[in-house]
Amino acid sequence: MEDIREILAANIKEIRRKKGLTQEKLAEKANMSLNYLAILELARKFPSGEMLERLAEVLEIEPHEFFLVASTPQDELEKLRQEIKDDINNAFGERLEKIIANLMQQYKT
Repeated sequence: MEDIREILAANIKEIRRKKGLTQEKLAEKANMSLNYLAILELARKFPSGEMLERLAEVLEIEPHEFFLVASTPQDELEKLRQEIKDDINNAFGERLEKIIANLMQQYKT
């Protein structure tokens, strides 16, 4: 059985990715430091109840959802598939935003 901090850390990271947020964006929206969020996602610290509520609010979930555990190998495969899909979408989206910003800058000058 996994440690509760490891379950929490994995779920924060997974939910953040599903919502298309970087660590930096989530930390900003939850009014916490990027370093603290990284420590939570590495399971090195356990947040206060208040912090869990803030994270849940920003991620638009109920706080108890941070502690749910996938129960089947099929669930794990689906989770991995979704993470890969989200990573690709995020990487593509960020790159596209940079290209558009560069083009806009070129046309302004």
